Amino acid sequence: MAKTVLALGLDPEFVDFKEFPQLTPQMVRAFIDTQLERARSLGYNVVSCLVDAGATAEAVTQRALSAQSFDCVLIGAGLRAAPYLLLFEKLINLVHAGAPGARICFNSTPADSAEAIQRWV
Repeated sequence: MAKTVLALGLDPEFVDFKEFPQLTPQMVRAFIDTQLERARSLGYNVVSCLVDAGATAEAVTQRALSAQSFDCVLIGAGLRAAPYLLLFEKLINLVHAGAPGARICFNSTPADSAEAIQRWV
């Protein structure tokens, strides 16, 4: 049976691209989707959960965690950026409470999401 992974990340619509003017939210979302498809092609059942910068992030995460059980939760690098530290802590605690048996892994970019998942499940 395929392992189920929740891919929790910051929605590119809420990212400040001033430092990366060559990128757009659409480009980043397409790249994320491609990388999650790569994990799916390796046999994982991946559920994407992109959240905003805080207004509804906790509620969206809680809904995703309540919808099914997960073997692993992948936390995207964007959520771990310094401006989102408090949000990151809140979401980690939601994951801990809502998926206590799940492994937690971290990517450094969307490009190494599959490798992060493979380290733990």
